[in-house]
Amino acid sequence: MIALLIGSILLIGVVQIFSASRTAYQLSEGMSRVQENGRFALDYLQRDLRMAGHFGCVNDQARGQIAGALTSHFTANGPMDFGFSVRGYDNADPAGITLSPARRAGTDVLVLRFMSGNGIPITAIDPAGSTVDVDPAKWTVLTDGGVAAPTVFGVADCAFADVFAADSVNAGAGQVAAPSTVDLARYGANPEGGPTMLYRAESVVYYIGAGAGGQPSLWRARVNTDGSTTSEELVEGIEDMQFRYGMDRRPATNPSGYIATQGGAADVGTTEVEWRRVGQIQVALLAASPNAAASAQAQTVPTLFGVNAAPASDGRYRTVYETSIALRNRLYGN
Repeated sequence: MIALLIGSILLIGVVQIFSASRTAYQLSEGMSRVQENGRFALDYLQRDLRMAGHFGCVNDQARGQIAGALTSHFTANGPMDFGFSVRGYDNADPAGITLSPARRAGTDVLVLRFMSGNGIPITAIDPAGSTVDVDPAKWTVLTDGGVAAPTVFGVADCAFADVFAADSVNAGAGQVAAPSTVDLARYGANPEGGPTMLYRAESVVYYIGAGAGGQPSLWRARVNTDGSTTSEELVEGIEDMQFRYGMDRRPATNPSGYIATQGGAADVGTTEVEWRRVGQIQVALLAASPNAAASAQAQTVPTLFGVNAAPASDGRYRTVYETSIALRNRLYGN
């Protein structure tokens, strides 16, 4: 009996040690996965946010000062209107854009438009035939980032820029046919405008939707000309995303680069001019571990910009990541 009692005490101790070790491992694993996912999610957002308003030499603020510096050959206020290089939606779907999978209720959406960071020098322009030619050996510059067959392009020098959906694309010959509404003659007729470049134009949406593994995930959707989207799941375990927008103290027609006020999308407004005042964006992400973390901390209610997130009792570890990102094409009126 005494041996049985001693054995039982030892066994209970071993079980308690195992349980404590398992709990510590689950918490450590949950924290590691959350930190990893949060870091990746912010990295994706930061890269594209800093590109918002990139139109070759003609950035967002420059085109606001010069009439006709940028021409968007898409329907105004439509899903591909490049007049809005950035626009947010508070707990709402973007106008005219179909998201698949659907946006998770209670989360914000951000739409960004810009020309890709790398372009190809244009070797020939035929205004009469509405075509531009580039070196076909460099065509892969336009297909990086997972876009095998781009259809939306930007032509830009240091004076003008046009964004359009190509009538036809011949990658083998390095030729793009632009709509007749694109004034290609203004590039060749402007020797002081700098080298004319061909870019891939991007219209992307960041939002939260259901992931393949069953958890909410961060998604990036590329918008097609008809408003449909081609979506890719970026990071799993991102349950919520909220944005706050920093607005210039002066009107967009005369920006100072000084961010004076912050607010949600409704505080910014609905027009192109109002959204051009946005020069900085704050991002808040709620990340959750893929499995239960067996931690009392997992039951605490996180807050995003001071607002409590919906409480959950599934035992997952959760934390909030916040950062502020400057739109570099709008800094100090450049």
